Amino acid sequence: MTNLLTTITVLPAIGALVALLSGKRAIRTASVFSLASLALAMRIWFLLDFDGKMSLVERSPWVPTLGIEYHLGVDGLGALMLILSALVTLMAVAASRKVTTNPGLYFALVLLLESGLMGTFTALNFFHWFLYWELSLIPAFFLIKLWGGANRGPAATQFFVYTMVGSVGLLLAFLALFVSTGTMDFEALAQLASLGTLEPMITAHLGPVALWLAVGVLLGFAVKVPLMPFHTWLPNTYAEAPTAITMLLTGAMSKMGVYGILRLALPIFGHQMAQMRGVLLTLAVLTVVAGAWAAVVQKDLKRVFAYSSVNHLGYCLLAIFAVCIPATGDPAVTLSRAAALDGVVLQMFNHGITAAAIFWFLALIQERSGGSLAIDGFGGLRKPAPILAGMMGIALFSSLGLPGLNGFVSEFLIFRGIFPLAWQAATVAVLGLLITAAVILTVIQKVFAGPVAEKWAAFPDMNRAERFGLAPILTLMLMLGLGPQLILSVVNPTVVHWLAGWRF
Repeated sequence: MTNLLTTITVLPAIGALVALLSGKRAIRTASVFSLASLALAMRIWFLLDFDGKMSLVERSPWVPTLGIEYHLGVDGLGALMLILSALVTLMAVAASRKVTTNPGLYFALVLLLESGLMGTFTALNFFHWFLYWELSLIPAFFLIKLWGGANRGPAATQFFVYTMVGSVGLLLAFLALFVSTGTMDFEALAQLASLGTLEPMITAHLGPVALWLAVGVLLGFAVKVPLMPFHTWLPNTYAEAPTAITMLLTGAMSKMGVYGILRLALPIFGHQMAQMRGVLLTLAVLTVVAGAWAAVVQKDLKRVFAYSSVNHLGYCLLAIFAVCIPATGDPAVTLSRAAALDGVVLQMFNHGITAAAIFWFLALIQERSGGSLAIDGFGGLRKPAPILAGMMGIALFSSLGLPGLNGFVSEFLIFRGIFPLAWQAATVAVLGLLITAAVILTVIQKVFAGPVAEKWAAFPDMNRAERFGLAPILTLMLMLGLGPQLILSVVNPTVVHWLAGWRF
């Protein structure tokens, strides 16, 4: 039991090696290892302590002279991200059933990417964490470069360059922290920040650069989420990547950025983030509204939902930046901050499964249309493919935030939390909800409603395997819409524990 976190990190890497040697049977290998990872992630979830603190901790010296140790642990956030990563990976594997070009390498890279995700969400020492942060980048690059669309080369390069620049900012900031404190441990650094001693230590060794270190850390995560204006890599990458890999990018990898802000930036640089709060809120509102507006004018369905993903994760950033205010002792403020952060964590999971499901549906449409995803190229698909229209409609309405589905709960909690904390930003951000609704309804109208074009009269509906693969995800959307306490009962103690220790 004490080595569960190591096991869930290593297991996909072992699966990657087996898949590489499996040839045409690699999808079976990937499916087995993905299922095993999901089962292990669920076990970790049920073994969590309900006090909000780190559970299942593994700790041993590695390179003590450099402040490096093997330190793993998960709280409600980390455990939920493990489940999300395993679930989205399993979905991506299922959506890749028609990969015939070098399937062994393809599925090996998918599992290696999963290993990077698992390591990122469990590591609590920067050295170890950074290895996995970068590990997830490498297989993603090759998956886009080798199996992507016509412009896959420039898209993969742009993705790699942007994320590497962000990683340089992270690396420099944490090297500066090590020089100042002698440690790279996240919990130790957060404790120093909570006591108010971290910034004086930085100033004593390097001068008044704490604010710039915070900027460097935020840059690394802003690119990954992404926060506008650091988003320009995303539309091209999502459009050119194989759809199954786009599922991984939007469903799991984008959450690494939000996770990093919650796990590293806020606990360690909360005071500096509070100093930048006005600018950060402005950028978050821009991400929400401009992301939704950009989706309106797109003509390709993958690009529509690429920008929609920017919009939905903008809500997470908006809530995080809104809570960056000093504690006042006012119970109403404390409740608002907790509601906002509960909404952020729930939104990370909800958006992950919903966006991955939508891109899976897009893959099914693309297969049946001969590669076309032009939003104006369809119409009336509800008649020849009623099951596809109905099942995809559930995912689309979840993305829209329809009450009764999972997307509504997380967005409601976010706005419930941020209105008392930053009502001006929240008021403007509501425009994003309205524009998103227009985008989703337009997609439904143009793709599924209206008369059926002659060339789509025999459009194939979903087969039994496809229904079986997507039905559990849609059921989960409904379950979380009606019973969000399935997640919030574990996440809320974690949020309360955070707020008790963070210093702004």
